[in-house]
Amino acid sequence: MVNEAPLSPSPTTYRIMIKGLVDNGKLEKALELKDEMIAIKGFSPDPVIYHYLMVGCVRSGDSDSVFRLYEELKEKMGGEVVGNGVVVYGGLMKGYFMRGMKKEAMECYGEFLRENLRGKWSAVANNSVLDALCKNGEFDEALKLFESMLREHNPPKSLVVDLGSFNVMVDGYCLEGRYKDAIEVLLKMGDYRCNPDTLSFNNLIDQLCSNGMLVEAETVYGEMDGKGVKPDEYTYVLLMDTCIKENRIDDGAAYFRKMVESGSRPNLAVYNRLVDELVKVGKIDEAKSFYDMMVKKLKMDDESYKFMMKTMSDVGKLDEVLKMAEGIIDDEEAEFSEELQEFVKGELRKDGREEELTKLLEEKERQKAEAKAKEVEAAEASKRSAKAVINSLISPIGKKEAETESGANENAIEASLANKGHAEKGESVEEATIAEFSPTHVNTEEGVNKGDDSDETEATIAESSPTDANTGRSN
Repeated sequence: MVNEAPLSPSPTTYRIMIKGLVDNGKLEKALELKDEMIAIKGFSPDPVIYHYLMVGCVRSGDSDSVFRLYEELKEKMGGEVVGNGVVVYGGLMKGYFMRGMKKEAMECYGEFLRENLRGKWSAVANNSVLDALCKNGEFDEALKLFESMLREHNPPKSLVVDLGSFNVMVDGYCLEGRYKDAIEVLLKMGDYRCNPDTLSFNNLIDQLCSNGMLVEAETVYGEMDGKGVKPDEYTYVLLMDTCIKENRIDDGAAYFRKMVESGSRPNLAVYNRLVDELVKVGKIDEAKSFYDMMVKKLKMDDESYKFMMKTMSDVGKLDEVLKMAEGIIDDEEAEFSEELQEFVKGELRKDGREEELTKLLEEKERQKAEAKAKEVEAAEASKRSAKAVINSLISPIGKKEAETESGANENAIEASLANKGHAEKGESVEEATIAEFSPTHVNTEEGVNKGDDSDETEATIAESSPTDANTGRSN
């Protein structure tokens, strides 16, 4: 269990886990964790943990384990449960009361009071003892203790009462049938720096509703906003159900509507109870309005669909039945099962309109196919658009590169032509040079210059001697 956790648990960790296990009815696991805490981890015995475990044993009706745990703690504390050990006194008293040992229970209570006189006031211990007294016919003693606690309460120095103290006393007053006092206790919490929460209000509203005091319950509900407390789903359901039981169906429907508007989401069972009652009293339109409100918010089952469809069919509103069927088909999260389809066909068949559902289903299939085709077309258009954008970005770059390449080609052609011209010119010069060369004309440059005059060239060649010509060729 906790021994396998990546971090080493502290005594507080064990307290939290054991209380959670007890509150969720897992007493055996809680007891195992207590043994692990002491035997394996080596922590000192924690009276608060023993208190949680003893309370769990009381809830399960196991008085033997209550006393076993007390004796175990007593032994581990050196033979006497004192100091913060008094937190277990409430559980011990409940164990005695369970066995019918009222005298021993009150003797235990006397020891508890003596410890309190030594300045051992503890809200947790006090609340447990208060609860033991209230639930076992000792309300007067509980009231005396509560008044003493209020006198000793001096926050932040001395925290003797807390929210739990007031909740216990509210329950105690209700058990005594003193509902007006219960309401007063709840509403005066703030005088002692304790603020009631939603659970506190729900607890009292529940008890008032259960005892035929709906008007008083609504009064308490009306106080919630002023105390900064928000009603929850349970608050509204309590009031709705009680209104329905007292034939105040419109008020019950109003509480349901408030619940939805507040952001709370009722479950399907609550919705079904409301529309069922509305239909019973002939409020068909109101029932249908709640169906329209909740059909998208709740995961309705076939029975819920069938109930409202049958209601519409019974009053001759088959068009509404078809609309409901269409809504289910269009809702991607809903399932228009074969069973439900057959039910709808059966209702339509009563008026010879069975084929209308078949046509509706075919039309929906056609619409789905068209929508799919449009999706594919849109996807292709999107691809083409994206490609066009990319091409538009690339084109300027390509054009510039082409222009650069074209310019380079033109330059290359011009250079080639120029070289060719120089080469041709060079051949004429060479020929002229050879032709003009003679021993008396060794200046080639002059020969080139003179080469332009053909008559002078021919004369020069004619005048040359064989010896001059040979010399010129050897050169």
